[in-house]
Amino acid sequence: MPPSDHGHEEPVIRDKRKIDPETGQVREQPPADGQVRQPQQEAAAPATGPAGEQPQEPQEGELAAQLAERTADLQRLQAEYVNYRRRVERDRVAVREQAVAATLTELLPVLDDIGRAREHGELTGGFAKVAESLESVLTKLGLSSFGQKGDPFDPTIHEALMHSYSSEVTEPTAVEVLQPGYRMGDRVLRPARVAVAEPGEDTPAASDDDQEN
Repeated sequence: MPPSDHGHEEPVIRDKRKIDPETGQVREQPPADGQVRQPQQEAAAPATGPAGEQPQEPQEGELAAQLAERTADLQRLQAEYVNYRRRVERDRVAVREQAVAATLTELLPVLDDIGRAREHGELTGGFAKVAESLESVLTKLGLSSFGQKGDPFDPTIHEALMHSYSSEVTEPTAVEVLQPGYRMGDRVLRPARVAVAEPGEDTPAASDDDQEN
């Protein structure tokens, strides 16, 4: 409309209703400070560095260093897991061997009785079959006996219960086995108890030395 004669514009009527009466939709409200909002595209613009530069992608050398570090971590974890499995398996085997060794040790007196019965000819009939079955089972578990007459005396597997001198031996020798020894693999469960003879005879000089001592 043209301005009035007095030079004043007619009042402008603004519709500030939040709901559009025609569409029923909520109208966007202008900012309170009267400023025009920037388009969403500008708000979503990527951030730039202090000098307005775009952030740089990691360099090839940096990526290679990160890959090498992750690879080393994986290798270390794998080595730790392998060592853990080996340790668990070793402990499991050790526990089993200890249990079997303890059981076999408890059965050694039974084997002694069987041995004495065999020496006296009393191991006959059904008792002989039972004894043979027991010895077979214990052998499968790794039990073996040792200690024979004439064996060189070895303090790691022999226990000397008697001592004498003899001109028939050239070194300390087990001249009699009083009780056989038993081992499971390399583990000695019981030493062989023997009578030991050393070469030579008791001479007067040796007796004088004994008296002086």
